[in-house]
Amino acid sequence: MTLKTKLKQIKEGKLTAVENLMNFSKKISTPKTKDLNIFLNLNEDAIDQAKEIDKRIKKGTAGKLAGLCFAIKSNISVKHQKTTCASKVLEDYTSPYNATVINKLLAEDAILLGGVNMDEFACGWSGETSAFGPTKNPRNPELIPGGSSSGSAAAVAEELCDFALGSDTGGSIRVPASHCGVTGLKPTYGAVSRYGLIDMCMSFDCIGPLANSAEDAKLIFNIIKGQDNFDQTTKDAPKSKPTKKGIIGLVNVKDFCNEEIANAIEEKTKEIAKKNNWKIKKVNLPLGIALETYFIIVFTEFFSATRKFDGRRFGKKIEDAAGPEVIKRILGGSEITKAEHEGRFYKEALRARSFVKKQFEKIFQEVDAIIMPTVPRKPHKIGESISDKEMYSYDILTALANIAGIPAISLPIEGQWNGGIGLQIMAPHFQEELIFKLAKDFE
Repeated sequence: MTLKTKLKQIKEGKLTAVENLMNFSKKISTPKTKDLNIFLNLNEDAIDQAKEIDKRIKKGTAGKLAGLCFAIKSNISVKHQKTTCASKVLEDYTSPYNATVINKLLAEDAILLGGVNMDEFACGWSGETSAFGPTKNPRNPELIPGGSSSGSAAAVAEELCDFALGSDTGGSIRVPASHCGVTGLKPTYGAVSRYGLIDMCMSFDCIGPLANSAEDAKLIFNIIKGQDNFDQTTKDAPKSKPTKKGIIGLVNVKDFCNEEIANAIEEKTKEIAKKNNWKIKKVNLPLGIALETYFIIVFTEFFSATRKFDGRRFGKKIEDAAGPEVIKRILGGSEITKAEHEGRFYKEALRARSFVKKQFEKIFQEVDAIIMPTVPRKPHKIGESISDKEMYSYDILTALANIAGIPAISLPIEGQWNGGIGLQIMAPHFQEELIFKLAKDFE
């Protein structure tokens, strides 16, 4: 059922906000769901909020999302709720304020179900680094769901909410969307406020929706987007129509991706291109420098961001209570920023970032959008030993969109879970509308 269909049912009185909430609450409390380890905390005020929303629905004064229920990644602040980042560092921390995205959703009468599991401080790709145990993939509980927004994607896949919010630093919405067979959008950097997000890398982080379709993701994106006085990086989308070339760029990924996945995406793209009279142009992205550029910037900015977790103001000292992946990134950032290096590694990464942006600008002069796989491999088993190189390569096909600040979406090919294969669409800055249109064609 699409969100628009459910909203129509609620408006017509065929389903109440309380009934919708209780349906999800019952499913969340089952032993099967608890075993998936998706929710970390629940909103104790949800039932009272649902009752008030039902009153507003009857009066005809309810918001655009009245009665819909959502889950959030546990690094997004909610007033009087625990915001743990799935870490022992913040396990007792209660946020004193709402993130801007939360205020926007609550203003439209959406109901918060609670906070969901994630990789600790968003450091991870698999959903396994949470201090409270790994999230399991609802499609196959033996497999990882992908990270770092593991719980957000899993909650949507298991139908424990109408939609969820996650954060994406280098693929953290799109990777789990791919592995769990749902749709996940990383918006243009600055399109959605980051105020209230406990950041990992402030110049890459984006908050975005995860849902069951591009249409549903579009509905939520249109609510949470826009300029915010609390986040000076935000702005409203410029009113400019994209130039229609009728050409789709298909990225050559065969040196960086599992052959089965690369072939599946190419075949699907050719099929849909033929159906919609698109032309396909093979393009090359600077994938060879993607991870090096990404991780130097991430380690540097994450080290800076974690200096506030000193155990004096709130939580525990991060070096004393965090897991190995978090510590690894702190140590990496500490080394990169040492005075004797004079910032040369970070400066080189920023130069590489500028180069990546220019490469996208050149490609978008020739094509409308870019198609490529989301993840270079299928999900591995929880607890399976894989090399650091393999693990870090999870982001190789997604990180470039964050480096360039452009929007990107992941959706399941064939419109359903296919072993964890996701198709990724990238477009120029603030061209989310084009992404949604193309995604709908693929669906």
